[in-house]
Amino acid sequence: MLGNLIGPEIKELIAERNFSALRAAFADWSPADIAECITELPDDEQAVVFRLLPHAQATDVFEYLDADAQQIVLKAMGHAEAARILNDMSPDDRTALLEELPGAAVVQLIQLLSPEEKAIAQALLNYPEGSVGRLMTPAFISVREEWTIQQTLDHVRIHGSETETLNVIYVTDERGRLIDDIRIREVLIRPVTTCIAEFRDSSFVALRATDAEGTALEVFRKYDRNTLPVVDSEEKLLGIVTVDDMLDVQEEETTEDMQKLGGVEALEEPYMDAPIFDLVKKRAVWLVVLFIGQMLTATVMGFFEAELAHALMLALFIPLIISSGGNAGSQATSLLIRSMALGEVQLRDWWRVMRREVTCGLLLGLLLGLLGFARVAIWGQFSPIYGPHYLLVGATVGAAVVVVVLWGSLAGSMLPLLLRRIGLDPATSSAPFVATLVDVTGLIIYFTAAVALLRGTVL
Repeated sequence: MLGNLIGPEIKELIAERNFSALRAAFADWSPADIAECITELPDDEQAVVFRLLPHAQATDVFEYLDADAQQIVLKAMGHAEAARILNDMSPDDRTALLEELPGAAVVQLIQLLSPEEKAIAQALLNYPEGSVGRLMTPAFISVREEWTIQQTLDHVRIHGSETETLNVIYVTDERGRLIDDIRIREVLIRPVTTCIAEFRDSSFVALRATDAEGTALEVFRKYDRNTLPVVDSEEKLLGIVTVDDMLDVQEEETTEDMQKLGGVEALEEPYMDAPIFDLVKKRAVWLVVLFIGQMLTATVMGFFEAELAHALMLALFIPLIISSGGNAGSQATSLLIRSMALGEVQLRDWWRVMRREVTCGLLLGLLLGLLGFARVAIWGQFSPIYGPHYLLVGATVGAAVVVVVLWGSLAGSMLPLLLRRIGLDPATSSAPFVATLVDVTGLIIYFTAAVALLRGTVL
């Protein structure tokens, strides 16, 4: 929010070309706040402001910029300045930047790296997209179990400035295989003559470099960790993943799920940056599917054309019936998808979920059904629109609502589980899809109830 408050002042200083005042203004700002302010500036001013920052501050700010701003700033830099920024960046943040660039640009930027950083960048980019290997950084502290606390502390003093975090120290054997992780507090509270082997417990959790980002997110959540080690198939320690990377993954997954719940294919870039054609393409697929599905509604109504001809008033309640079922199904779908994402519901829980939704759907249906019946019963006393058998009409509406809401709740809760069972993303069972499904089947339920209850009177 700081950038929003001071943005006009910064723009004024830029317009006046008061660069010394700009540099002084940023002296007490945090890197995140400076990055936010730069991002809000016009493209042609972002690089101007960034290049005013002291070298020690520039890399920290650069890592907080979004991908678009990073690319703008890089293009404005000379090779020497860009090389310094790229070499100073943490490997995981640098990988995230390179992922957003065209292949030719990636090759060009990698050539600016030192031999050591180039090897690290190429190694991380060789892991599959969306894998833990792309998120990890090889900057960590590892020790041997036969070391004393004094040896460990000396090692931390020498190499600690090069690491991503010092909260956790990793214990490896002579082949580099991970055998334990220990919190730094466990080192600090013990006598300096104590050996690591005396208090390590071999109780640790590690990720595989080939694990999916979503898997890593679940492990972080389950074990409530801020940092997790990454190993290869031979248990050799390759790097670490920190919670800030997981926050980015969580934001991406949540955004994707929300888009799918709205009946839109997930966007690969922010809404404002997405080309219009891509927006149309992402939305058109589901709209076409749902449109074809809604055509079945007309087919169902045509099948019951005779009943509608005898009692046109039945058509008055079609929106009420199908919207009740669709809304109930959308609620159930949203609840189940989120619960599955949080690990609260597993596939083995399908029977418990069904029982709960039968109960919920029945109670909600009775509530709405009574309201529907009351509406028809009360209105029928003052208006002839429903005819002399308005109580039967009310009973038909009420019964149909009960069954449709019950069916909508069941369909909305079971579809995500079914999709997960066959290996698809549960978010694919979006609210519009469930609503369309329940619309069509809801009409069948409604007219079937009408035929059963109104035959010989209204029909």
